[in-house]
Amino acid sequence: MKENLLKQKGSSIALLPSLLTTMSLFSGFYSIVASLEGDFVRAAIALIIAAIFDGLDGRVARLTKTTSHFGMEYDSLSDLVSFGVAPGLLAYLWAMQPFGRYGWLAAFLYVATTALRLARFNSRIEETPKNMFIGLPCPAAAMVIATSVLFYNFIGFSGSKANLLILMIVYLLSYLMVSNHHYNSFKVIPQARFYILVGMVLALIVIASEPPVTLFILATVYMLSAPLAGAYRFVARKNRKHSENQEYDYNG
Repeated sequence: MKENLLKQKGSSIALLPSLLTTMSLFSGFYSIVASLEGDFVRAAIALIIAAIFDGLDGRVARLTKTTSHFGMEYDSLSDLVSFGVAPGLLAYLWAMQPFGRYGWLAAFLYVATTALRLARFNSRIEETPKNMFIGLPCPAAAMVIATSVLFYNFIGFSGSKANLLILMIVYLLSYLMVSNHHYNSFKVIPQARFYILVGMVLALIVIASEPPVTLFILATVYMLSAPLAGAYRFVARKNRKHSENQEYDYNG
């Protein structure tokens, strides 16, 4: 009897988090359909909606204390479709198709690095601090592609230069996802003071004022935040060592 209860408990599925994950998967699949139909703006919006649902499912699971191994695996499989295949196909059909083989190879590299990033995350989930990600999270990478579509459509930027820039961005995103750069996860949110709350309200107003521009800027800033922080720490460490060596030579 006890063993049967344990089996039932182990095989139980949290309905609400799984439903949110399914909505994220549905939005990602819809983005694929829209890309195949040539409606790239609609495909980009669907990716943003998928990211919203993906951000909610884990938080709801933690709040309701219904986290499970099933939920983690289902979320990863959903992420591979919504933030791997969907943005890779969107980038290829929207901007990289003129490059022929080099274009679809870049799209495949993006999908492959998404899968590798998810596999590494799942295998190191116990070792990684909750307040950071190792490598660029795949939803954030997908947001760079999605917001690029919206931003370029907003400003009317197109042509061979725009396509080449997207190709370079896809290669950069592929590298960042499997890199060792540390990104803030925002999973652990400290108790905010009043001025922080006011700042968040102002940030929402700025985002709502011109979403194609502000969302693109936010996605790009987050993408570059870890490499720039790493470069800053490297330069600071080199300068500190140089200063210590100079001080040692002077004293000597």
